[in-house]
Amino acid sequence: MNNYESNAKQELIRWKRKMRKNPSIIDKGTSKVQNKFNDLLPNKYHELMTLAIKNMVKVVLFGYKYITKSPHKDISLEDRENLVREKIKKYKKTARLEGAGTGAGGFFIGLTDFPLLLGIKVKLLYDIAAIYGYDVKDYKERIYILNIMQVAFSSKEHRKVIFEQMENWTEYENILPNNINDFDWRNFQQQYRDYIDLAKFFQLLPGIGAVVGFYVNGNLIDKLGESAIYSYRMRIKELS
Repeated sequence: MNNYESNAKQELIRWKRKMRKNPSIIDKGTSKVQNKFNDLLPNKYHELMTLAIKNMVKVVLFGYKYITKSPHKDISLEDRENLVREKIKKYKKTARLEGAGTGAGGFFIGLTDFPLLLGIKVKLLYDIAAIYGYDVKDYKERIYILNIMQVAFSSKEHRKVIFEQMENWTEYENILPNNINDFDWRNFQQQYRDYIDLAKFFQLLPGIGAVVGFYVNGNLIDKLGESAIYSYRMRIKELS
């Protein structure tokens, strides 16, 4: 194991420790505040968000043939992750520009940011999966991608459940249903929305929407990229 791999292993150990922590009283209180906030949002907003996430899940589960790349083979972990970080920078720039543009357009144009950003996130994860050498033609790899989304964007309580599945992925994938339609997208969309609803709502406000969109979208891509790196490191025997 070289220095890069040794450092990566130590980082992974710290990340796993963080993922295993139980939600604090503050975390639970935040969830209650989020639920009350959701009740204040207009029905049109809820309808659009639910539809956008449902369609995104369908793209991940069924649309892989149109957006996949060949898995990278026989390259070092350092080279792989240098490529991953380049991808994250590229998609972060795209997400920031998209967020600023839609945020500057007012409420109705701002609503379009949600599905557009989802598409950017999904494409990034497909590219990262290929760089780590995984073929998303296997539907179980697409389920893993959706789990990465949940680890990145869900409550600590739900995140811990998903993390445990991913940490024992070899065993867990053997009991996955043969029918990918059985994926629980309803729970997924609620967890995802609860995580980012408040920040994205401010993007719809006149005057500050462009700034909020630029900043929030960049941070969300950073968090997703970090979660993806650690999630795939868990599947490398030398590191896990």
